[in-house]
Formats: sequence, C-alpha cells, structure tokens
Amino acid sequence: MRTIVSGARTMKDMSRGIRWIVAVLAVVGLGLVLRWTVLAPEPVAVQVARVDRGTVEETVANTRAGTVKARLRARLSPQTGGLVVRLPYREGARVEKGDLLLELDSRTQRAQLEVARREVETAARRAEDACLAADLAASELRRLEELAKAGVASDQQLDRARTEHERTDAACAAARAAVEQARAAVHSARVQVELTLLRAPFSGVVAEVSTEIGEWITPSPPGVPLPPVIDLLAPESLHVSAPIDEVDSERVEVGQEVRVTVDSRPGEHFTGRVARVAPYVEDVLEQNRTVEVEVDFADPGALEGLLPGTSADVEIVLERREGVLRVPTAAVAEGGVVLVLRNGRLEERTVRTGLSNWEYMEILDGLEEGEEVVTLRDSTDIAPGVRAVARR
Repeated sequence: MRTIVSGARTMKDMSRGIRWIVAVLAVVGLGLVLRWTVLAPEPVAVQVARVDRGTVEETVANTRAGTVKARLRARLSPQTGGLVVRLPYREGARVEKGDLLLELDSRTQRAQLEVARREVETAARRAEDACLAADLAASELRRLEELAKAGVASDQQLDRARTEHERTDAACAAARAAVEQARAAVHSARVQVELTLLRAPFSGVVAEVSTEIGEWITPSPPGVPLPPVIDLLAPESLHVSAPIDEVDSERVEVGQEVRVTVDSRPGEHFTGRVARVAPYVEDVLEQNRTVEVEVDFADPGALEGLLPGTSADVEIVLERREGVLRVPTAAVAEGGVVLVLRNGRLEERTVRTGLSNWEYMEILDGLEEGEEVVTLRDSTDIAPGVRAVARR
C-alpha cells in the first residue's frame, strides 16, 4: 500500500516538473519571437551597388597639379622705342600670321627713309654724269691711238688720254658704288620703319595687351628684360604638362589615352594622348621624385577660352578590359573583403580582384553578377550577420 502511494507521488512530481519546463520554454520562445518581431531592432540601411559587367581600366594620375601650357606662344615687344599710335586688336581677338598688332609713331623713320631715297636719286645722277665722262674719255683715247698709228698724235697726247680715261673710269665706278651705298641706306631706313610695326609671327589669339595708344614704349636694354606688351598664343598648341610618380613612369608610353579635367571648367572632361614622357626624373623635391608627362588634346576646338597656366589633372589609361565582372572600388576593403546583402542580412566574403582604378574594380572570383555589395561603411552597425536593407 505504501509502495503504491509513493509511486503516485513520483508520477505527480514528474508531471509537475514537465509542466514547469514547458512553461519556461514557452516564455523563452515567446521572448525570442518578440525579439525577432516586435522587439527586433530595425534593419540597418546600407548603400549598395549591383555587381554588373562593364569596362574596367587601370590608370595612373598625376601626383601634383598639372598645368595647361601653349607650345606656340610669343610675348612680343617692339625692337625700338616710340609712341604707340595703333592697336588694331584687343584681348581675345583672333589674328592671322603677319597681321599688324601694334604701330609706333614712325614720322622720324619715314622722313629718314625719304632722305635716303632722294640720296639714291642724286647718286644715280652723279653716276650717270661720271660714266658719261668715262665713255667720252674712252672714245678720245681710241681716236688718239688711231692718230698715233698714223704718226699724227704725239706720245705725250696719248699718255694724257690714257690717264684721263683711267681717271674717269674710276670716277664712274666710284659713282656707281655710291648709288649702291645710297640704296643700302634706303634699305636700312626701311628696316627702321618696319621696326615700328609689330606683326603676328603666327596665327593665334591675343591673350594680353599691356599698353595703350599714346603710351611711350622703351625697348629692353641688354640683360634687363622688360614685360612684353602683347602676349600671343595659338590655342591649337595647348597641352597639359603634369608630373607622374617615378614608380609609374615605366608604364607610361607615348600614344596612350588620357582623360583631362581642368579646374576652371568643373564637370567637363577632355580626351587626349600622351605626347611626350620626359627622359629624366625631377628631383627638386627629393621626397617626391616625378617624371614630367605632356598630353595633347584630341579636340583643340573644344579649348576655346582655356588659358595657359590653368591647373589640370590627367588620368592615363594603362590597360582596359571590356565586359568584365566589376564592382565600385569603394566596395572592396583591405584584403579583398566585401559585404554582400543576401536575404536581408550582410554576408562577408573575400574576393579575387584584377584591374582597378578609383571608380571600378574587376572581380575575378567570389561574386556573381546581380549580387549586391555594400559600397559605404559609414557606421559600426554595418557588420557581417546584421539585418540590413538597401539604401539606393
């Protein structure tokens, strides 16, 4: 009887324990459900990009700001001093080779030219007179030589005729030399007149005019350079000179494609080609040795208004691959680690990469087309295993 009662109590205790365990499990389960539903934290909003196929380039950029320069540029000043009387063109004007850019008062030089021309006329008349006398003396000498053969003219008369012929012939030669000297003086005076005219040595655009009509221009003394009065440049000769790190210089070659951005024209991009790679390394700043690279623009017509001296950046395309799997470069962390948004959670993966630049990175392994990767890790909440939603 006592055994039966004891067994009943045991069964009753076990039943009570089971009920207690079930209750505890129910409470825990309810807590988990509440945590995963009502009490669950909001998913982290992350900025993502879709893995797609496209073009990826490997590029090299300048280490310091490059500079827009003009290969064909002349800072012009007259070779002589004088008063400015004409300035046919102003800043921004297009001129052709040989066009007059500036004229100085040339009244004195033109007067000297007129005097020289008159000297030529006078010298020519003197030469004509002297040479007529020489011709007359030559005729007289021949006549006396004939008479001497006939025994009519004396040796003394013949000697005087020969002397006169030689004298007048020399006078004729001297008069003709004087004519040439006078003509040379005309040429010199004409040059002096030309020096008062400043002409365009090539076709281009007037970049700057630093004088005005009525001002006096003084030529630069030897060894003392003075500022030019007109700055002329050819826009089609504009190019960019930019420093490239010496480490990258071995991979840069003439003819490679280049993209150029200019600070004075934000948002615009220009294309070009590498025209020259300097055969030496600049070591002015020993901690930042560079190689100078020159880039020619593909479309000089698009450069209207662009001024030499403007700062510019170049991006040289070393290699390009089309139709490859790619992601934004910002999505790949150190060691090739990316965060993939998959089924509402962030998953960490390590990928194998190929070509890359500041914009895109080629993916060789570890991702599939169409997957979404995080491109901005701006919070400590963005971590593997976290619930997340895409913020596009």
